[in-house]
Amino acid sequence: MARIFDVVEYPSEMADEIVHRFPETGVADLRFGSQVIVREAQRAVFFRDGHALDVLGPGRHTISTANVPLLTDLLGRAFGDRTPFTAEVYFVSMREFADRKWGTPQPIFVRNPGMGLGLALLQGFGTYSFQVRDPQQFVTQIVGAQGMYRTADIENRLRTMLLSKLQDLLGETAAKVDVTALIGLTEELGAGVRAKAQDDFAAIGLTLKSFYIANLKPSEKSAEELRAMGVLDMDTYTRLQAADAMRDAAQNPSGGAGLTAGIGAGMGIGNVLSQSLQSQAQPQGGGGSSTGAPVIPAVMTPSEAAAILKVSEEDVLAAINAGDLKARKIGSAFRISKEALEEFLKG
Repeated sequence: MARIFDVVEYPSEMADEIVHRFPETGVADLRFGSQVIVREAQRAVFFRDGHALDVLGPGRHTISTANVPLLTDLLGRAFGDRTPFTAEVYFVSMREFADRKWGTPQPIFVRNPGMGLGLALLQGFGTYSFQVRDPQQFVTQIVGAQGMYRTADIENRLRTMLLSKLQDLLGETAAKVDVTALIGLTEELGAGVRAKAQDDFAAIGLTLKSFYIANLKPSEKSAEELRAMGVLDMDTYTRLQAADAMRDAAQNPSGGAGLTAGIGAGMGIGNVLSQSLQSQAQPQGGGGSSTGAPVIPAVMTPSEAAAILKVSEEDVLAAINAGDLKARKIGSAFRISKEALEEFLKG
């Protein structure tokens, strides 16, 4: 014989649980006069024969045609006030689900006119929070007949929505300000994402409570990764490969630590892109090379080698002292041959 429930409740904090169905499987046998107890941070969506009849707020609710008027249309009064009937109750958490994580799995491309390649690759991460706005809409559109619905079940969908809005907003903002200024607008960008995403959240019965950008910075993709993305020509690729080689040399235990500050940590791939391509943006003089590529002299000073590599003279001296770049010392000055520089670039 089926059990008839006189009291239905879910005394749980629902920390990571958005919706809990009672019962988790099958249907409950209720009757007129049964009670549903709803906690302060909950709402209960009452279902009968697949129809959402009502949303019950906090408190103790007695099941009757007076409290759930739509029962009259489905059952009528012919069965008597104590006749059992089947139903389901979905308890929905109305708390704010805070400190949810988001991040950019791949760099976001934005236009960066007048600098480097004319584009920049940005990566970021932060947090967001959301809350159920319409319990009945959320249950009917998203949860369906599942016995339990957790935050993990919807987080991928929410992050995709947020990253789509962030990418759109970055593109719009980068058209008005350069990337260096854009990186400093994290509060304004966060507010913009909230505004753009509200309609999409509302469409599934949710509201976006907050969206914070903890960090937004240029990507540190290597030259090989950038080339694979199809955003580098061969000349730029060669320059960045040289920067990568110097960064790798800095990680060598035998020496060259000064290169990390000059190339890897201090400048970053984004700035190397910008500096390495400035010569391409400038008009060529009458005696210059038709391709705009730098001419490597047979013998050069550390300063001249630094200009070719687009790094500081200190970085070149550090490479010489570490033994990574061969040079001959004449008196107190170093001289570097073209062959030695080319050998260094090969790694």
